[in-house]
Amino acid sequence: MIHKLSDCQAVIPDSTNIWQFCVVLPNAQIGNNCNICANCFIENDVVVGDNVTIKCGVSLWDGVRIEDNVFVGANVCFVNDKYPRSKEYPQSFLKTTIKKGASIGTGVVILGGITIGENAMIGAGSVVTKDVPAGELWYGNPARFVKKI
Repeated sequence: MIHKLSDCQAVIPDSTNIWQFCVVLPNAQIGNNCNICANCFIENDVVVGDNVTIKCGVSLWDGVRIEDNVFVGANVCFVNDKYPRSKEYPQSFLKTTIKKGASIGTGVVILGGITIGENAMIGAGSVVTKDVPAGELWYGNPARFVKKI
């Protein structure tokens, strides 16, 4: 289902829902059985796996890779440029990868070039400044290891 008030330019599987006020650019790759909630923006060089939930207000910029069974909470902020300037673009954008089964809490900021490991969990409001290993809970500003999960 693609809501009539969204602007979806990419090919979307029938099993995926795109809700109102979303923009999905034509080269984005979106998997099966995903739920992309209202007010999301997805650029061209983005890959979203199967069974992914992206809550309201998330923008996925060029270079973001989200694997299968990932949860991305509302208003998560992905960064893809270390030194942003108006009308000045890097030769390539940083790649950020969220591995299978990871969960990202509401309002998290993820700096570019980060990998969040399989089944890892990031607590709400955290700022992720370095790679997070698989199966770990991290939170805070900057996000730090809390425990194995």
